[in-house]
Amino acid sequence: MINGIKKIIKKIFLIRNFKKDYKSFKILNLKSKRKFRLNWQDKYPCLYDKSIYTNFDSHYIYHTSWAARILAGTKPKEHIDIGSCLRFVSIASAFVAFRFFDFRPPNLKLSNLQSEHADITSLPFTDSSVKSISCMHVIEHIGLGRYGDQLDPKGDIKGVKELKRVLAKGGQLLFVVPISGKPRIQFNAHRIYSFDMIIEMFSDLKLIEFSLIPDNADNVGIIFNATKNQANEQKYGCGCFYFIKEW
Repeated sequence: MINGIKKIIKKIFLIRNFKKDYKSFKILNLKSKRKFRLNWQDKYPCLYDKSIYTNFDSHYIYHTSWAARILAGTKPKEHIDIGSCLRFVSIASAFVAFRFFDFRPPNLKLSNLQSEHADITSLPFTDSSVKSISCMHVIEHIGLGRYGDQLDPKGDIKGVKELKRVLAKGGQLLFVVPISGKPRIQFNAHRIYSFDMIIEMFSDLKLIEFSLIPDNADNVGIIFNATKNQANEQKYGCGCFYFIKEW
């Protein structure tokens, strides 16, 4: 109740400042004699951007940066992505050929990038055929129905099995999920896993790197080569796992 009242008061204050800024800018704009039309009906209030630092979603900025740096280093001839962040796919495809698969494929039109439909529980690849693949902030949603898929408590396990099935010997997998010391489902948004749960699901792969985007990432950034204990300290962290298939 109190927080709600504070938000209302803050918004009223910001709207007043917006109107004040508009009036001041209108006078300045007339004096500048520039050829811009400025009418009140064209207003587009952005009330919450006056901050000391630029705000960003630490999970999505850091995990995509982490993955892009790995691909820049390993330089695969072709990379397969299953449902990850479109910003990652569109930018990383500038230096690596991408095939992007999603349950709801986007109409992306960029060079070096193909966008296709796929269900992660039944991927359109033969066994051990993919040398480089990523699936980041995806598995935690599978089976919860959020994106129109079938309800299935083991949907994530089926997706993991498919990722391992299609990964070639010597191939790399970049895998990202929410992580915490207290695994839980926040229906129908996502699952949050423990470090041990991920290691168990991928016990037949070799973990090359585990990096962590912690709860306080706004202050400390991403923690490269993090530990299990650090992962277990999180309420809603982001675990970045780099696996290799040796067999």
